[in-house]
Amino acid sequence: MNQDIPDIVERLTSISLKEMESVSLMKRTDTKFVIHENQLISVLESIKNQYSVLEINDDRIMTYSSLYFDTDSCKFYNDHHNGKINRTKIRMRKYVESDACFLEIKQKDGKGNTNKSRIAINDFETSLSANSQNFINKTTDKEFDLKPIIWNRFNRITLVNKSAKERLTIDLNLSFKNEKAKKSYDNLVIVEVKQERSDRTSAVIKSLKSNGITPYRISKYCIGMMSLYKDLKYNNFKIKQLKINSITA
Repeated sequence: MNQDIPDIVERLTSISLKEMESVSLMKRTDTKFVIHENQLISVLESIKNQYSVLEINDDRIMTYSSLYFDTDSCKFYNDHHNGKINRTKIRMRKYVESDACFLEIKQKDGKGNTNKSRIAINDFETSLSANSQNFINKTTDKEFDLKPIIWNRFNRITLVNKSAKERLTIDLNLSFKNEKAKKSYDNLVIVEVKQERSDRTSAVIKSLKSNGITPYRISKYCIGMMSLYKDLKYNNFKIKQLKINSITA
């Protein structure tokens, strides 16, 4: 990681996890951007007075570890690849510094909204417990035969707008692995702006736009699946893969 990034983050005012609860935004609109980590420096400098940074136990750059689940036919991946409007992702995520772990379900609806549901679990489950399976069935109103399919790890900076109900996550140092392979994207940064409703006047979106960076739909899960499972269909993601390659080259 470019050392300028943690240096800038250390100069931001901080916000606690409890204070951030008012902008949890479990139902929201998401706008994503993909950039090289060097581009992130100018963006952070330009917005540093408008945002606070989440700090937990003196940490401002957190480590996240995730385990994604899918069916044998990779339904969730293929739904995304095929452009299905209503789609689902199921994962377990550990917040490494706090040792908190959750089973999380993200559901996209036809209006561009993301609904996120989760329950606390003790640790990663490579075989779903009865409680986890029941939560998935109840939340999705379906029964899936699921298996763990890919691990993901990254660092995250979370910023909260001081004057609007908006937060953004900045994900760096992405890596993926399964039983046979692993892949890292050291220079890739995914910025995700989370709002109650889409607002293109926010400081971070204006800053990204001034740097020639426009919204780009992308999924960490799909990036990892494309990278590690070569037998998957990915024709509709070829342009995204080329863009990632050009950023990280």
